[in-house]
Amino acid sequence: MPHADSLIVTLVGGFVLAFVLGMLANRLKLSPLVGYLVAGVVVGPFTPGYVADTELAPQLAEIGVILLMFGVGLHFSPKDLLQSRKVALPGALVQISAATIMGWLLGHFLLGLGHTEAVLLGFSLSVASTVVLLRALEERKQVKGEIGKIAVGWLIVEDLVIVVALVMLPLLVLPAGQVFDASALASNIGVTLVKVAAFVLLMFVVGGKVLPWLLIRIAHTKSRELFTLGVLSIALGIAWLAYAVFGASFALGAFVAGLVLNGTPLGHNAAERSLPLRDAFAVLFFVSVGMLFDPTIILTQPLAVLGVVFIVIIGKSLAALVITSAFKLDRATSLTVAASLAQIGEFSFILAALSMYLGAMSRETHDLILAASLLSISLNPFVFAWVDRLGARTPPAPPV
Repeated sequence: MPHADSLIVTLVGGFVLAFVLGMLANRLKLSPLVGYLVAGVVVGPFTPGYVADTELAPQLAEIGVILLMFGVGLHFSPKDLLQSRKVALPGALVQISAATIMGWLLGHFLLGLGHTEAVLLGFSLSVASTVVLLRALEERKQVKGEIGKIAVGWLIVEDLVIVVALVMLPLLVLPAGQVFDASALASNIGVTLVKVAAFVLLMFVVGGKVLPWLLIRIAHTKSRELFTLGVLSIALGIAWLAYAVFGASFALGAFVAGLVLNGTPLGHNAAERSLPLRDAFAVLFFVSVGMLFDPTIILTQPLAVLGVVFIVIIGKSLAALVITSAFKLDRATSLTVAASLAQIGEFSFILAALSMYLGAMSRETHDLILAASLLSISLNPFVFAWVDRLGARTPPAPPV
């Protein structure tokens, strides 16, 4: 298509198809994320018909990742984590480890992948979707209850693990042909950690004073547009600062920016004002992920697809049940937490995309992860219905 209209055509195609298919998914009692991903498949290069700009879409998706991580930082609740830390912290770490090991076993011994790629496959399958989990708990009115606190705390630990992984993965994955050098690796990790620590310290010491003052000054203008623009500028500007000056990722910069604003008097307003933009670009992120997915893998490698879906829905759920049972949680809590984690989403996409960019993951493995996400999100409502029959939701007492 002509370069002059590629942006508008890509936006129109992405938004309109995402809306139509998202509405269809909602009517079918599925997450709208399924519709967004399918919209990407429809406009992608692996299906006939219109093909969106495959160079422009990933750049729009990068903005979606930045705003998504900014939102995670804005909603990060140390209080929720502290309240559920006795279960959520060890539970999330053990469950991530268990899923990673299962993925490594599947990838290395059954699919013939190398050790590094197999581990990355398992790690990508271990992380649940924030969007899907919160939506499921909201529909069940369990976000504020004990079950919700444990599930959200578990999710916060997973998010923190992902933030660390995004920083460390480029250091741990060696380019093809490079010989492993322990001293060089230790030196690179040390330098990176120092840079990240300097960035975080700068943000909390200087940014913790400057950003709230700046938001208050903008709020005094009583202009909704300027306040929204200011929040967006802070998120994107700090993400760029982290990348260009401190060598960190855009995602880490945006996450830290959200953390700094989280505890400020206007943090709630910042989250509220940025929500429409975050939602819009998050849709483009999911559409661009769908564009990378070759749906023929479901037909060419059905057993591999079943394997990764089994790990996400059955393996992770069983691991969560074992962990919650070990902490002597009641049956309803254990089953609900297990069902909440029986899916993968946005963070799995980010990890898989970064792994593929670094040359540590093939497109076929990347497609397996996307297939596991699409199928697990689609099946998640049925997983909840099943655990409800097993006792996850206690029926209300009859009126006296």
